[in-house]
Amino acid sequence: MMESRAFIQRGWSVKENKREGSLHTYTFAVKDVFDIQGHTSSAGNPDWLATHETATTYAPAIKQLLHEGATLVGTTLTDELMFSLNGENVHYGTPINPVANDRIPGGSSSGSAVAVADGSVDFALGTDTAGSVRIPASYCGIYGFRPTHNAVSIEGVIPLAARFDTVGWFARSASLLENVGNVLLPKSDKQPTAFSTVYVPEEALQLVQPQVAEAFLAALKAMVGELTIVSIRLTTDRLDTYMETFRTLQGYQIWQTHREWIETQQPTFADDIATRFRWTSTITIEEQRRAEEQALIIKSQLQERLKNGGLLAIPTSPDVAPLVGTDPSDLEVHRTNTFKLTAISGLAESPQVTMPRLTVHGLPVGLSFLAHKHNDLALLQFARSVQEKEEVLL
Repeated sequence: MMESRAFIQRGWSVKENKREGSLHTYTFAVKDVFDIQGHTSSAGNPDWLATHETATTYAPAIKQLLHEGATLVGTTLTDELMFSLNGENVHYGTPINPVANDRIPGGSSSGSAVAVADGSVDFALGTDTAGSVRIPASYCGIYGFRPTHNAVSIEGVIPLAARFDTVGWFARSASLLENVGNVLLPKSDKQPTAFSTVYVPEEALQLVQPQVAEAFLAALKAMVGELTIVSIRLTTDRLDTYMETFRTLQGYQIWQTHREWIETQQPTFADDIATRFRWTSTITIEEQRRAEEQALIIKSQLQERLKNGGLLAIPTSPDVAPLVGTDPSDLEVHRTNTFKLTAISGLAESPQVTMPRLTVHGLPVGLSFLAHKHNDLALLQFARSVQEKEEVLL
């Protein structure tokens, strides 16, 4: 195993009790944005670290995992204030993508993804607002999960935009991904959802590289078995409305959340991060209100599509991970197309699982399924059943 550069701090062995809970044999790490007793989170920025207090307790999500016997071994690197999808941090460095050392790991939960992918821990927590779990999972060739909004407590987690912030997690197997979900997600007394139809948005396939679309369609048919696959259109504008609606709502809330600290402390940000924060400050209340109206329409349409056993299937990212040192303008084009895919579950408030099922040019790309709100456990069970079927065939 290569030496991991995913960690801010490691070497802990935090275990709440000696009982053999459901996760007692597993180790985990958490993105450096969670409250950990005796630790000050950096949120990927030294100025944030210098101006915030040490936590006196654990975030509820961590408490739940510790209670089930999992061992916390460290905190992992994040992009500055979680405001990137690249995983490159000018202050603390870039975690090395273990499946492609010359390519970015994806952000902002880059360290957590790398710590899982290189075998340093069994699973890891991240946060996902606009793709920050799903995209690193895709680039690093592992499983990642973004839950229904508010299904897992975000208390004790540094916010980016609370409207869309979720606690997500990574694992190298669908079975462990589900085991973690069984601890973190609320139990339901309803019968598990029986999925029957898989919808494939045409515009999502038009966004991604042709090789990704080809690999996606071939893999999907093999994965879903007897389920019906239906090609649909979600929009008439190649998901531009989805992206703009999401970015406006996210950006407006980001500025409301962090304006006072930024204006008071004048923190040092990387150029791309600073540019994004400046842009958030320009979003007007009228733009935010129009986006709210559009979001209600989009959410209603998506939830209608996903009810009664519907799944939405998309490539997780438009291409393989970009090379380290890619021209910033090219990265921004890639980021825009990525946003168009990741905005779907954010606006629908739906759970999304990404699975390492596509290989393009010898590199991984995730294949994602989205389900109706609160069908998180059913979606995780579905992902595990797909993996088990593939293992039997092998």
